[in-house]
Amino acid sequence: MKRTNLVLNEQLLEEATRVLAARTYSAAVNTALEEVIRMRKIQSLPAFFGSGIWEGDLSQMREDRAPARRRKK
Repeated sequence: MKRTNLVLNEQLLEEATRVLAARTYSAAVNTALEEVIRMRKIQSLPAFFGSGIWEGDLSQMREDRAPARRRKK
C-alpha cells in the first residue's frame, strides 16, 4: 500500500462512499480506481480485436475435418 495525501472534492467523496457502500474513504477511492481501470480495459477491447478480422463460412469452419473426396471408379 502507498500512503499519500490527496485533495479531493468532499461532495464527490461522500457520494462515492455512499454509492459504493464503502466503509472508509480509502475503500471508496480504491474501489473507484479499480472500477475506472476495469472500464478502460473493457473499452479498449474493440480496438484490440479490430473489425473484419475473419471472413468465411462459419459452418465450414466448425466441421471437424475436410469434406470427404469421392473416389473415381
